[in-house]
Amino acid sequence: MNILLLGSGGREHALAWKIAASPLVDRLWCAPGNAGIAQEADCVALDAADHAAVITFCRDNAVDLVVVGPEAPLVAGLVDDLAAAGIKAFGPTRAAARLEGSKGFTKALCRDAGIPTAAWAVFTAAAPAKAYVRERGAPIVVKADGLAAGKGVVVAQSVAEAEAAIDRMLGGSLGEAGASVVVEEFLAGEEASFFVLCDGETALPLASAQDHKRAFDFDQGPNTGGMGAYSPAPVMTPEITARTMDEIIRPTLTAMAAMGAPYRGVLFAGLMITAEGPKLIEYNVRFGDPECQVLMLRLMSDLVPALLATCDGQLKDFDLRWYPQSAITVVLAAKGYPGAYEKGTVIGGLRAAAEVDEVEIFHAGTAQRDDGAVIASGGRVLDVCAIGDTLATARGRAYEAVAAIQWPGGFWRTDIGAKGLARRG
Repeated sequence: MNILLLGSGGREHALAWKIAASPLVDRLWCAPGNAGIAQEADCVALDAADHAAVITFCRDNAVDLVVVGPEAPLVAGLVDDLAAAGIKAFGPTRAAARLEGSKGFTKALCRDAGIPTAAWAVFTAAAPAKAYVRERGAPIVVKADGLAAGKGVVVAQSVAEAEAAIDRMLGGSLGEAGASVVVEEFLAGEEASFFVLCDGETALPLASAQDHKRAFDFDQGPNTGGMGAYSPAPVMTPEITARTMDEIIRPTLTAMAAMGAPYRGVLFAGLMITAEGPKLIEYNVRFGDPECQVLMLRLMSDLVPALLATCDGQLKDFDLRWYPQSAITVVLAAKGYPGAYEKGTVIGGLRAAAEVDEVEIFHAGTAQRDDGAVIASGGRVLDVCAIGDTLATARGRAYEAVAAIQWPGGFWRTDIGAKGLARRG
């Protein structure tokens, strides 16, 4: 098969690494890719927002399958346009991608389908939103309704902080994404990331993971796109997993099919495991980043047949095999992230880091200079991943590799996986 992968982050590097290992693949392209992905695929200068250009490339190169990594092209309807051109694509349609594209849409679906989630309200004006916050008190969560590249969620610890977030989002700082805001109840508990492949009717659970959203150790600092992850997540017990499928995932698929928008692709449920059980924080319509990295390390099966079965509605009799080991990833980010950060700083020691036993390094925001040096080109820059018989072993390997990297311009959390170790005793 000839496969085109769209995206340029650590998630896409992990997907490229796994797809390239499949004996079913003749040729793999990635658009636009990065310095790490270039070791696995042919990187091409192709803009996923230009649907006509993507279709032309697929026709010119006999592409059999397009795998869409990030959410923006999905919400923009790229899969619909590819399907209309007769090109198979992994990912939901525009109508189904509203599960991530509009938090208000998802909240309304939860209400109508009886799916457990935080109490909420949607606002397009600041005054009533602030009144709701003052009535409810803090802590409270303020979210931009649309896609905001990981910058649209504020977990406000005070009423003043929530009001400032409302002013910022409705004031235009996030563009169309902040045209309306969702203000919702703060849920207490432990977060988990739960993934399923969906073919419109059947949902196939993948391995569990836990992300670390805050920028600094001990869950301090601003929310980010994710500073590290590990899999499996001990909080996702068999009972919690079964409840998640019965109370959240299957009702969602039923509701989407009933409204004429059957969900096909990977569905990522961000969960809070509360005293009452699992509650949905939000949906994403693509693999999580950095959770995808640890999932790909643990996936024993060939990924490509799973992608095809999802596209073709054949998940009913499909299964996946997973390595029993634990996997972990530590994100190295540019100093200042998720705020302003410097680009172009040189990263050394990557070869030595990659030589640590059972370590894989996925590139997220990197580029390669003409002299061969790898430089930082984004906020989240590297994902240092490792696998081991125990979480402690995997964690030790990952941080040994991190220590070998020479990058004064970067920072990372030192406590990735600590919650999992504490829960396991």
